[in-house]
Amino acid sequence: MSFINLDQLPFVGMSYEFAGETQGAPFSAYIVKAKPGQGPPLHKHPYVEVAFTLEGCATITVGDEQREVKAGGIVVIPANTPHRFVNSGRSTSTLVRDLLRRI
Repeated sequence: MSFINLDQLPFVGMSYEFAGETQGAPFSAYIVKAKPGQGPPLHKHPYVEVAFTLEGCATITVGDEQREVKAGGIVVIPANTPHRFVNSGRSTSTLVRDLLRRI
């Protein structure tokens, strides 16, 4: 069993990185703190990703579809599908990107 505080995780770019393999968990997660206009470039993974918007709003692109997602919104991104998000609000957005990959 692990008890971890967010500030104990590595902060890289705009994300706190939870590496599941170091904690005995079968997934990794990124807690993203994006400033207005900030977000990763279009990319894809060989595994499903689930993005939870906890605070603020973001414009999320999945394949050819683009939607604004507000706090409380959840997006399931299929494996091998190009995707990205951009903070489309006026304040910091917080998203959790849960990468459902097997370790």
